[in-house]
Amino acid sequence: MSIHILFIFAKNRKENGQAERRRIKYNSCKRKVSGCELWKGMDIDMDSWSNVRTDLALEARESIGEKESGLHGVAVEERYDEESDVHITRVVIETKNGARALGKPMGTYITLEAPAMTEPEEDYHQEISAILSEEIRSILANPDKEQSILVVGLGNREVTADSLGPNVVDNLFVNRHIVMEYGKVAYNRTKMHLVSSLVPGVMAKTGMESAEIIKGVIGETKPDQVIVIDALAARSTKRLNRTIQITNTGIHPGSGVGNHRNAITEETLHIPVLALGVPTVVDAATIVGDAMGERPATLKELNNMYVTTKDVDQQIRQISHIICDGINGALNF
Repeated sequence: MSIHILFIFAKNRKENGQAERRRIKYNSCKRKVSGCELWKGMDIDMDSWSNVRTDLALEARESIGEKESGLHGVAVEERYDEESDVHITRVVIETKNGARALGKPMGTYITLEAPAMTEPEEDYHQEISAILSEEIRSILANPDKEQSILVVGLGNREVTADSLGPNVVDNLFVNRHIVMEYGKVAYNRTKMHLVSSLVPGVMAKTGMESAEIIKGVIGETKPDQVIVIDALAARSTKRLNRTIQITNTGIHPGSGVGNHRNAITEETLHIPVLALGVPTVVDAATIVGDAMGERPATLKELNNMYVTTKDVDQQIRQISHIICDGINGALNF
Protein backbone atom coordinates (compact mmCIF):
# COMPACT_ATOMS: atom_id res chain seq x y z
CA MET A 1 0.00 0.00 0.00
CA SER A 2 2.66 2.51 1.01
CA ILE A 3 4.67 1.97 -2.16
CA HIS A 4 1.67 2.82 -4.35
CA ILE A 5 0.95 5.94 -2.32
CA LEU A 6 4.48 7.26 -2.89
CA PHE A 7 4.25 7.41 -6.62
CA ILE A 8 0.62 8.52 -6.65
CA PHE A 9 1.58 11.63 -4.68
CA ALA A 10 4.60 12.32 -6.89
CA LYS A 11 2.61 11.81 -10.11
CA ASN A 12 -0.32 13.97 -9.07
CA ARG A 13 1.98 16.74 -7.89
CA LYS A 14 3.92 16.73 -11.14
CA GLU A 15 0.91 16.53 -13.48
CA ASN A 16 -1.14 19.19 -11.73
CA GLY A 17 1.82 21.53 -11.28
CA GLN A 18 0.69 22.52 -7.81
CA ALA A 19 3.29 24.36 -5.79
CA GLU A 20 0.98 25.67 -3.12
CA ARG A 21 0.11 23.81 0.08
CA ARG A 22 -2.56 21.20 -0.42
CA ARG A 23 -4.62 19.06 1.90
CA ILE A 24 -6.26 15.91 0.59
CA LYS A 25 -8.70 13.84 2.60
CA TYR A 26 -9.83 10.43 1.39
CA ASN A 27 -12.97 9.25 3.18
CA SER A 28 -13.95 6.26 1.09
CA CYS A 29 -12.05 3.06 0.54
CA LYS A 30 -10.18 3.10 -2.79
CA ARG A 31 -11.77 6.36 -3.84
CA LYS A 32 -10.35 7.55 -7.17
CA VAL A 33 -8.68 10.94 -7.26
CA SER A 34 -7.09 12.20 -10.50
CA GLY A 35 -7.17 8.68 -11.87
CA CYS A 36 -5.34 7.13 -8.91
CA GLU A 37 -6.57 4.66 -6.30
CA LEU A 38 -5.74 5.53 -2.70
CA TRP A 39 -6.63 3.97 0.57
CA LYS A 40 -9.13 5.26 3.06
CA GLY A 41 -8.35 7.73 5.81
CA MET A 42 -5.20 9.48 4.52
CA ASP A 43 -5.11 13.10 5.76
CA ILE A 44 -2.08 14.89 4.37
CA ASP A 45 -0.74 18.39 4.72
CA MET A 46 2.06 19.05 2.24
CA ASP A 47 4.65 21.74 2.79
CA SER A 48 7.65 20.71 4.94
CA TRP A 49 8.53 17.76 7.15
CA SER A 50 10.34 19.32 10.04
CA ASN A 51 8.65 16.97 12.50
CA VAL A 52 10.08 13.80 10.91
CA ARG A 53 12.48 12.33 13.46
CA THR A 54 16.21 11.84 12.93
CA ASP A 55 19.10 10.82 15.18
CA LEU A 56 21.73 12.27 12.83
CA ALA A 57 23.19 15.68 13.71
CA LEU A 58 24.15 16.07 10.05
CA GLU A 59 20.49 15.87 9.01
CA ALA A 60 19.44 18.22 11.79
CA ARG A 61 21.97 20.70 10.47
CA GLU A 62 20.72 20.23 6.89
CA SER A 63 17.12 20.84 7.95
CA ILE A 64 18.15 24.17 9.49
CA GLY A 65 19.97 25.01 6.26
CA GLU A 66 16.81 24.32 4.27
CA LYS A 67 15.01 26.96 6.34
CA GLU A 68 17.82 29.42 5.50
CA SER A 69 18.45 30.12 9.16
CA GLY A 70 21.89 31.02 10.45
CA LEU A 71 23.69 28.45 12.54
CA HIS A 72 25.37 30.30 15.38
CA GLY A 73 27.69 28.25 17.55
CA VAL A 74 27.90 25.35 15.10
CA ALA A 75 31.14 24.57 13.25
CA VAL A 76 31.09 22.21 10.26
CA GLU A 77 34.11 20.60 8.61
CA GLU A 78 33.80 18.32 5.59
CA ARG A 79 36.27 16.16 3.71
CA TYR A 80 36.10 13.44 1.09
CA ASP A 81 38.29 10.33 0.95
CA GLU A 82 38.32 9.72 -2.80
CA GLU A 83 40.12 6.39 -2.60
CA SER A 84 37.51 4.80 -0.33
CA ASP A 85 34.56 6.94 -1.51
CA VAL A 86 33.73 8.01 2.06
CA HIS A 87 32.43 11.49 2.85
CA ILE A 88 33.28 12.61 6.39
CA THR A 89 31.47 15.47 8.11
CA ARG A 90 32.39 16.81 11.55
CA VAL A 91 29.72 18.93 13.23
CA VAL A 92 30.78 20.63 16.46
CA ILE A 93 28.01 22.24 18.51
CA GLU A 94 29.83 24.81 20.62
CA THR A 95 27.08 26.85 22.26
CA LYS A 96 23.69 26.37 23.87
CA ASN A 97 22.10 28.40 21.07
CA GLY A 98 23.57 25.99 18.52
CA ALA A 99 22.34 23.02 20.54
CA ARG A 100 18.86 24.52 20.69
CA ALA A 101 18.81 25.22 16.95
CA LEU A 102 19.78 21.65 16.03
CA GLY A 103 17.94 19.94 18.86
CA LYS A 104 21.13 18.09 19.83
CA PRO A 105 23.39 18.30 22.92
CA MET A 106 26.62 20.28 22.75
CA GLY A 107 29.54 18.19 21.55
CA THR A 108 31.17 16.67 18.47
CA TYR A 109 29.35 14.61 15.86
CA ILE A 110 31.32 12.79 13.16
CA THR A 111 29.39 11.28 10.25
CA LEU A 112 30.84 8.79 7.76
CA GLU A 113 28.79 8.40 4.59
CA ALA A 114 29.76 5.38 2.48
CA PRO A 115 27.25 4.78 -0.36
CA ALA A 116 28.56 1.27 -1.05
CA MET A 117 28.66 0.14 2.58
CA THR A 118 25.77 -2.26 1.98
CA GLU A 119 27.61 -4.02 -0.85
CA PRO A 120 29.15 -7.44 0.01
CA GLU A 121 32.73 -6.36 -0.68
CA GLU A 122 35.07 -7.31 2.15
CA ASP A 123 38.07 -5.22 1.02
CA TYR A 124 35.91 -2.10 0.89
CA HIS A 125 34.52 -2.87 4.34
CA GLN A 126 38.07 -3.00 5.70
CA GLU A 127 38.75 0.45 4.23
CA ILE A 128 35.69 1.84 6.00
CA SER A 129 36.77 0.14 9.25
CA ALA A 130 40.21 1.74 8.99
CA ILE A 131 38.69 5.22 8.56
CA LEU A 132 36.26 4.51 11.39
CA SER A 133 39.17 3.53 13.67
CA GLU A 134 40.91 6.85 12.98
CA GLU A 135 37.77 8.85 13.69
CA ILE A 136 37.06 6.95 16.92
CA ARG A 137 40.59 7.61 18.15
CA SER A 138 40.22 11.29 17.25
CA ILE A 139 37.21 11.66 19.55
CA LEU A 140 38.06 9.10 22.24
CA ALA A 141 39.12 10.53 25.61
CA ASN A 142 42.85 9.93 26.21
CA PRO A 143 43.28 7.33 23.42
CA ASP A 144 47.03 6.85 24.10
CA LYS A 145 46.54 6.11 27.79
CA GLU A 146 45.81 2.60 29.04
CA GLN A 147 42.18 2.46 30.10
CA SER A 148 39.40 0.12 31.05
CA ILE A 149 36.66 0.47 28.42
CA LEU A 150 33.15 -0.93 28.59
CA VAL A 151 31.46 -1.49 25.21
CA VAL A 152 27.66 -1.63 25.38
CA GLY A 153 25.46 -3.02 22.62
CA LEU A 154 22.00 -1.48 22.90
CA GLY A 155 18.92 -2.84 21.15
CA ASN A 156 16.63 -5.81 20.83
CA ARG A 157 18.43 -8.85 19.46
CA GLU A 158 15.16 -10.33 18.22
CA VAL A 159 14.18 -7.30 16.12
CA THR A 160 16.57 -7.35 13.17
CA ALA A 161 16.66 -3.61 12.49
CA ASP A 162 17.35 -2.97 16.19
CA SER A 163 19.96 -5.71 16.67
CA LEU A 164 23.05 -3.77 15.56
CA GLY A 165 24.44 -3.24 19.09
CA PRO A 166 24.21 -6.89 20.20
CA ASN A 167 25.68 -8.06 16.86
CA VAL A 168 28.68 -5.74 17.23
CA VAL A 169 29.36 -6.95 20.78
CA ASP A 170 29.13 -10.60 19.67
CA ASN A 171 32.22 -10.13 17.47
CA LEU A 172 34.17 -7.74 19.70
CA PHE A 173 37.63 -8.55 21.07
CA VAL A 174 37.21 -8.53 24.87
CA ASN A 175 40.19 -9.15 27.12
CA ARG A 176 39.49 -7.77 30.60
CA HIS A 177 38.94 -11.21 32.14
CA ILE A 178 42.15 -12.64 30.64
CA VAL A 179 44.35 -9.66 31.57
CA MET A 180 43.01 -9.57 35.13
CA GLU A 181 43.64 -13.30 35.52
CA TYR A 182 46.96 -13.77 33.71
CA GLY A 183 48.26 -10.27 33.00
CA LYS A 184 49.23 -8.69 29.68
CA VAL A 185 51.82 -11.38 29.13
CA ALA A 186 48.95 -13.61 28.02
CA TYR A 187 48.83 -11.50 24.85
CA ASN A 188 52.59 -10.88 24.76
CA ARG A 189 51.91 -7.16 25.20
CA THR A 190 53.23 -4.49 27.53
CA LYS A 191 50.46 -1.97 26.91
CA MET A 192 46.76 -2.52 26.11
CA HIS A 193 43.29 -1.38 26.99
CA LEU A 194 41.10 -3.58 29.15
CA VAL A 195 37.96 -4.18 27.09
CA SER A 196 34.73 -5.60 28.47
CA SER A 197 31.26 -5.75 26.93
CA LEU A 198 27.61 -5.74 27.90
CA VAL A 199 24.28 -6.34 26.15
CA PRO A 200 21.61 -5.00 28.55
CA GLY A 201 18.67 -6.04 26.37
CA VAL A 202 15.38 -4.12 26.40
CA MET A 203 13.16 -3.07 29.28
CA ALA A 204 10.26 -5.24 28.10
CA LYS A 205 12.39 -8.31 28.86
CA THR A 206 14.47 -7.18 31.82
CA GLY A 207 12.10 -4.82 33.61
CA MET A 208 15.03 -2.40 33.94
CA GLU A 209 16.21 0.61 31.99
CA SER A 210 19.42 0.01 30.02
CA ALA A 211 20.92 2.99 31.84
CA GLU A 212 20.22 1.34 35.20
CA ILE A 213 21.94 -1.89 34.17
CA ILE A 214 24.94 0.00 32.79
CA LYS A 215 25.25 2.02 35.99
CA GLY A 216 25.27 -1.18 38.03
CA VAL A 217 28.04 -2.72 35.90
CA ILE A 218 30.05 0.50 36.04
CA GLY A 219 29.77 0.49 39.82
CA GLU A 220 31.29 -3.01 39.97
CA THR A 221 33.89 -2.93 37.16
CA LYS A 222 34.93 0.76 37.35
CA PRO A 223 35.66 1.41 33.62
CA ASP A 224 37.27 4.68 32.56
CA GLN A 225 34.82 5.25 29.72
CA VAL A 226 31.94 3.67 27.85
CA ILE A 227 31.38 3.06 24.14
CA VAL A 228 27.72 2.59 23.22
CA ILE A 229 26.45 1.14 19.92
CA ASP A 230 22.83 1.50 18.83
CA ALA A 231 20.61 1.50 15.75
CA LEU A 232 19.40 4.96 14.73
CA ALA A 233 16.60 6.52 12.69
CA ALA A 234 17.33 8.67 9.63
CA ARG A 235 15.38 11.31 7.76
CA SER A 236 16.79 10.45 4.33
CA THR A 237 16.53 7.04 2.66
CA LYS A 238 19.92 7.52 0.99
CA ARG A 239 21.57 7.25 4.42
CA LEU A 240 19.81 4.04 5.41
CA ASN A 241 22.50 1.48 6.39
CA ARG A 242 25.10 3.64 4.63
CA THR A 243 26.03 6.10 7.37
CA ILE A 244 27.90 5.83 10.68
CA GLN A 245 27.63 8.54 13.33
CA ILE A 246 30.15 8.92 16.14
CA THR A 247 29.57 11.37 18.98
CA ASN A 248 30.96 12.16 22.42
CA THR A 249 27.56 13.33 23.69
CA GLY A 250 26.25 9.87 24.59
CA ILE A 251 22.86 8.61 23.47
CA HIS A 252 19.16 8.72 24.29
CA PRO A 253 17.93 5.19 23.46
CA GLY A 254 14.74 5.05 21.39
CA SER A 255 14.53 8.79 20.79
CA GLY A 256 14.67 8.39 17.01
CA VAL A 257 11.39 6.47 16.97
CA GLY A 258 9.71 8.42 19.79
CA ASN A 259 10.35 5.78 22.48
CA HIS A 260 12.34 7.90 24.93
CA ARG A 261 14.34 6.05 27.60
CA ASN A 262 16.82 7.22 30.22
CA ALA A 263 19.83 8.97 28.71
CA ILE A 264 23.24 7.29 28.62
CA THR A 265 25.61 10.26 28.83
CA GLU A 266 28.60 11.50 30.78
CA GLU A 267 26.20 13.43 33.01
CA THR A 268 24.29 10.29 33.99
CA LEU A 269 27.20 7.82 34.16
CA HIS A 270 29.91 10.24 35.41
CA ILE A 271 32.48 8.91 32.93
CA PRO A 272 33.02 9.81 29.24
CA VAL A 273 30.54 8.17 26.84
CA LEU A 274 31.23 7.66 23.14
CA ALA A 275 28.22 6.66 21.02
CA LEU A 276 28.26 4.97 17.62
CA GLY A 277 25.16 4.43 15.53
CA VAL A 278 23.92 3.49 12.09
CA PRO A 279 20.46 4.50 10.78
CA THR A 280 18.61 1.26 10.06
CA VAL A 281 15.06 2.67 9.80
CA VAL A 282 13.41 5.72 8.28
CA ASP A 283 10.06 7.30 8.98
CA ALA A 284 7.53 6.35 6.28
CA ALA A 285 6.89 10.06 5.74
CA THR A 286 10.51 10.25 4.57
CA ILE A 287 9.77 7.96 1.64
CA VAL A 288 6.78 10.07 0.58
CA GLY A 289 8.96 13.19 0.73
CA ASP A 290 11.73 11.57 -1.34
CA ALA A 291 9.25 10.43 -3.99
CA MET A 292 7.74 13.92 -4.21
CA GLY A 293 11.00 15.82 -4.01
CA GLU A 294 9.67 17.96 -1.15
CA ARG A 295 8.97 17.79 2.57
CA PRO A 296 5.46 16.98 3.85
CA ALA A 297 4.87 18.58 7.27
CA THR A 298 2.21 16.43 8.84
CA LEU A 299 1.59 12.89 7.68
CA LYS A 300 0.06 11.74 10.92
CA GLU A 301 -0.82 8.27 9.69
CA LEU A 302 2.75 7.70 8.49
CA ASN A 303 4.80 9.38 11.22
CA ASN A 304 4.42 6.35 13.50
CA MET A 305 5.40 3.90 10.76
CA TYR A 306 9.07 3.02 10.35
CA VAL A 307 10.53 1.26 7.33
CA THR A 308 13.72 -0.70 6.70
CA THR A 309 15.18 -2.64 3.78
CA LYS A 310 14.07 -6.15 2.86
CA ASP A 311 17.62 -7.53 3.25
CA VAL A 312 18.24 -5.79 6.58
CA ASP A 313 19.40 -9.05 8.22
CA GLN A 314 22.35 -9.38 5.83
CA GLN A 315 23.16 -5.68 6.03
CA ILE A 316 23.15 -5.68 9.83
CA ARG A 317 25.65 -8.56 9.81
CA GLN A 318 27.94 -6.69 7.42
CA ILE A 319 27.71 -3.38 9.24
CA SER A 320 28.26 -4.99 12.63
CA HIS A 321 31.55 -6.46 11.40
CA ILE A 322 32.61 -3.07 10.00
CA ILE A 323 31.92 -1.33 13.33
CA CYS A 324 33.46 -4.15 15.35
CA ASP A 325 36.68 -4.02 13.30
CA GLY A 326 36.69 -0.23 13.63
CA ILE A 327 36.42 -0.39 17.43
CA ASN A 328 39.00 -3.17 17.69
CA GLY A 329 41.40 -1.14 15.56
CA ALA A 330 40.83 2.06 17.55
CA LEU A 331 41.51 0.29 20.87
CA ASN A 332 44.66 -1.43 19.63
CA PHE A 333 47.94 0.31 20.51
